Amino acid sequence: MWGDAATEYAHYCKHVTGLIRRHAKRPANTLLNIGCGGGKNVLNLKHEFNVTGLDVSSAMLEQAKALNPDCTFVQGDMRTCRLGRTFDAVMMDDAISHMNCRADFEAAFRTAYAHLNPGGVMIATPDVTIETFRQNRTTTTRATRDGLDVVFVENVYDPDPADDQYETTILYMIRDHGRLRIETEHWTMGIFSLDTWRQVLREAGFEVHEGRYDTGEDEYTVFTCVKPE
Repeated sequence: MWGDAATEYAHYCKHVTGLIRRHAKRPANTLLNIGCGGGKNVLNLKHEFNVTGLDVSSAMLEQAKALNPDCTFVQGDMRTCRLGRTFDAVMMDDAISHMNCRADFEAAFRTAYAHLNPGGVMIATPDVTIETFRQNRTTTTRATRDGLDVVFVENVYDPDPADDQYETTILYMIRDHGRLRIETEHWTMGIFSLDTWRQVLREAGFEVHEGRYDTGEDEYTVFTCVKPE
């Protein structure tokens, strides 16, 4: 219910496509979306690429398949999955935040490298880094559809700034035709400095370029990573 796939996600995907076209050292026709979630990025990227989506969650993959019946989706863990084929481009979006220790963080990028053709491009955009994290930030969003009125409250908090983790807590106030129920989710996420991102990406074997993506409300560092030919 959050974020119209054909509009809100389109601008970022256009930005990603431009970076891939600019930096690829080979024609970029195929793309692996690692951590594809419900497939909203896939919906936009498939206009430019033959997209395969990878996610660990069967529930998210069902949503992605329903939204994109013409694309291929595979269930797998970004730390360990090996599909036995390679792609001209790879995109890793906010799912990388679930890598909440250095070993898992490094393993995810080794997976990306293993699935990329020489001369291909991987795009990775951190949700937060140590430099951009805002302690106790709380955001509220409302959505309404078919008798459901939902308020989505997200809070991020770092109980120990000395480690590589922070907490995301989400509260859903769901009114189904006026009847209220409350659901919560709580995750331990990974947070690393920009220097750590640079180091891990280079150690994985990538040639690393940095840029910025501005949503109008937040600005993100975007890493464009080329696999040497």
